[in-house]
Amino acid sequence: MFRPKLPTMPQPTGIVTPPAVIEPTTITPGTPTMPTTPVAPAPALTRPTIQLTPGTALALVGGGTAVVLVVGAVLVSMLLAVAITGASVAVCAVVLRSLLASDNRRR
Repeated sequence: MFRPKLPTMPQPTGIVTPPAVIEPTTITPGTPTMPTTPVAPAPALTRPTIQLTPGTALALVGGGTAVVLVVGAVLVSMLLAVAITGASVAVCAVVLRSLLASDNRRR
């Protein structure tokens, strides 16, 4: 009951082909030949130019503004959450301190 059951390995199905025999080949060194025709120089790689039309420039400015506003709203909300949490912890500390102090005065 407490012994684990090991799964059995599945047997291959279908026709099993034997491994192919690889015969070694010999390498004969050859003499390098120089090209007889002159090689033309490669053309200089130029970057494609990006043309900004007024419409695409306006779209880029609008997209950038939207990203800045969204990131700013997220950061401000996180700062506000931290400030509210800190204030609530401070209020809890003051209440606990007053409760403990009043408990000590009664005794």
